[in-house]
Amino acid sequence: MDRLRGWPATLNEGPVGLRPLRLSDVRVWRETRLRNADWLRPWEPSNPETPLFRTGLGPYISMVGTLRREARQGLALPWVVTYEGRFAGQLTVGAIVWGSARSAQVGYWIDGALAGKGITPTALAMAVDHCFFTTGLHRLEANIRPENQASRRVVEKLGFREEGIRRRQLHIDGAWRDHICYALTVEDVPGGLLVQWRRARESAARGGSPVEEV
Repeated sequence: MDRLRGWPATLNEGPVGLRPLRLSDVRVWRETRLRNADWLRPWEPSNPETPLFRTGLGPYISMVGTLRREARQGLALPWVVTYEGRFAGQLTVGAIVWGSARSAQVGYWIDGALAGKGITPTALAMAVDHCFFTTGLHRLEANIRPENQASRRVVEKLGFREEGIRRRQLHIDGAWRDHICYALTVEDVPGGLLVQWRRARESAARGGSPVEEV
């Protein structure tokens, strides 16, 4: 597939937004990553293209170039997560496989200073709906370290199924780490995942017990 349907895409739900990654994000991306180094280190792949502690801008420029090329080839959807119009993190749908699979993997990170506002599940719900109902994917996976309780809560509250352990799947924080595979298919969200997430939050609010935010 030469182009992804509906890409580039800018999506919004209240104060939470998704927009394509830009070269002009380089300085805020670098500042956010450095400020969140301790917050992100336990969950970050040991990838020389996106180190946490490099002071130069080259790693970001290289990453954006790679992701843009993959987007043109129909292999990735790289987004910036925004909150009230400001840079808040990153969400990438990657490893897209077409043909009889039509599957992909999703990864995300959020500025620790903005955790607890429901930004991540809202952004992920928007991305899932775009992938299923605009791009035409059938299955999305999120592979998460068992110890990463905050990230696991995001996918569990959105209804992703836990499908088992992938032993020593990725090199993370200096060692090969197990990951739990969570997945959704388009049949799981016939009315859209964002609608389900809105209803869950509204129902919890009416009951006086707000949904725990991440």
